[in-house]
Amino acid sequence: MIPLVGTSRIEPGYRNSHLGQTQSSIRGKILAMLETSARLLRLLSLFQAQRYWSGVDLSHRLKVTGRTLRRDVDRLRSLGYPVHSTSGVAGGYQLGAGATLPPLLLDDDEAVAVALGLRTAASGAVSGIEESSVRALLKLEQVLPPRLRGRVAALHGFVVPLERRGPTVDAARLSFLANACRDHDGVRFMYHDRTGAPSTRSVEPHRLVHTGYRWYLAAWDLTRNDWRTFRVDRVQGKLRTSLRFKPRKEPEGGFAAFVSKSIAHVPNPYSARVTLHGPFDTLSKRISPSLGALEAIDQQSCMLHTGSHSLEAITIHLLLVGVDFQVHEPRELVTFIKELATRLTKGIS
Repeated sequence: MIPLVGTSRIEPGYRNSHLGQTQSSIRGKILAMLETSARLLRLLSLFQAQRYWSGVDLSHRLKVTGRTLRRDVDRLRSLGYPVHSTSGVAGGYQLGAGATLPPLLLDDDEAVAVALGLRTAASGAVSGIEESSVRALLKLEQVLPPRLRGRVAALHGFVVPLERRGPTVDAARLSFLANACRDHDGVRFMYHDRTGAPSTRSVEPHRLVHTGYRWYLAAWDLTRNDWRTFRVDRVQGKLRTSLRFKPRKEPEGGFAAFVSKSIAHVPNPYSARVTLHGPFDTLSKRISPSLGALEAIDQQSCMLHTGSHSLEAITIHLLLVGVDFQVHEPRELVTFIKELATRLTKGIS
């Protein structure tokens, strides 16, 4: 409340007019503060969505002048957010790492996606983050608006994950390798192959690839002088960084395709080469990289290289793809499918 001095000597009409002007001024200031606060939150949201922004692009997004943008950036700095700036024609702004974590600004779909991801991570293939995921999920659910709680509750209540079997990946180990890929740091580690035989590897890590079931490290092996794929759950012992390296040109087709081919060519009792009659864009969505390597032959057909411990497993996978196919090898698979077709035909005759 603002005190008014000597109001007893002011005529009533003047007093009311003066009070009205004062209240209007207060409302204007409040609205200006709210507008500035909303703009600062929007500015933080833009910084979180993209690492670097030019001053022109930020001004355009916020619909403000360059002078107002500079004032807003100074306000963020005064609140403790380290916003770095560069001058010149190509000048811009970037939010750096600070002592505190800035608030995350999520839209509705992003909030639901994060909630579902945290619930999945709490029972996923990465060990060591289950408890942290649950804590983060509880914090998120406390601040979700009512319109989103129903969506999240439905996802949590009616999505039941199957029990995961097999080895899990340590979260700290995964984070270490991701940092090494980012910073171009060489890494030395003990590795156990599929037979359990140990070996010391010195590599230049480039990418982590997740197939939906396992994590793989795509790296240049300095001893073999070639690209290699390493299952992260088989990386054992203490990880050590070595000299920094200059990133190499990625394998043909990219790292995801390289890992897919590596998985497909792992020695199996049965390896198959099959033509699938369907476009690559369609089939690549139906065939997991862990199933095999898919290559386009033309616009309407693809070549699948796959393998398994049994002919039955390969046959089931081929049938589930849902398109016509032609098996080239092995002969045992051709014979097995012919015999199966005969049995199925007899079963419905």
